[in-house]
Amino acid sequence: MNVRVAKSAGFCFGVKRAVDLVYEQTKENGALYTYGPIIHNEEVVKDLEKKGVQVIDSPEQLAHLKTGRVIIRSHGITKAVHEELENSGFEVMDATCPFVKKIHRIVAEHSDAGEHIVIIGNPSHPEVEGICGWCAPERTTVIESVEDAEKFQIPESQKVCIVSQTTYNNNKFKNLVEIIENKGYYISICILNTICNATEERQTEARALAKASQAMIVIGGKHSSNTQKLFEICKAECKNTYYIQTLEDLALTELRGLDNVGITAGASTPNNIIEEVQKYVRDEL
Repeated sequence: MNVRVAKSAGFCFGVKRAVDLVYEQTKENGALYTYGPIIHNEEVVKDLEKKGVQVIDSPEQLAHLKTGRVIIRSHGITKAVHEELENSGFEVMDATCPFVKKIHRIVAEHSDAGEHIVIIGNPSHPEVEGICGWCAPERTTVIESVEDAEKFQIPESQKVCIVSQTTYNNNKFKNLVEIIENKGYYISICILNTICNATEERQTEARALAKASQAMIVIGGKHSSNTQKLFEICKAECKNTYYIQTLEDLALTELRGLDNVGITAGASTPNNIIEEVQKYVRDEL
């Protein structure tokens, strides 16, 4: 069997930076917390828990915990929560992806200038929730679907700034922006495609690999937005596409008799899991 793994599969820069920071801090003495799971990968989070890292979900929890270090997750947090953590008496380390931090600065600047902020992305994703917290709520709209874009309505005199969740589907972003542009806001609209280069490269490579494969295996956490997008892209090009978190989720019977299998993985998937899946598929089939 010919098994090909996408070159872009696995940790992106922002995720690797965050994970490396937490593992480095586990070598130091004292209590260690992450604000939210550091990344969307259950295997990594479980391993960190074994090393004593505790996940917290609100600043209020700190009042009942031993003073120590808090590492902000790679997805980022709201400005209000950031300020609460800074005033908590705990040492705060910010592992927010630099590309996400850039979006925080962009929306804060444009919001302060009185513009309406449109965020293309999943409203329940922690990255998007964090971005929303850096702009005025009364002038912020999250758009996830064609229906959302078609319903979007603000005064024509209102300036608009559009950004994107870093892991959003690039083609969907362009489509939703086009719908908004067609409403006539283009005279006073600022469009900033803030999908990170690693995401776009990963999606482009996944699409090409799926087209050329009899089956595709997409590896990543079940809550990982970028992995879900990869699965959608691959499924559109290859009907035999399978979404797994680890090797245990893979049904090998589905792959028997095939000659050409492609493998890709989300930005929060460790290399050891990718290598384990690749080796097993190649050796067993």
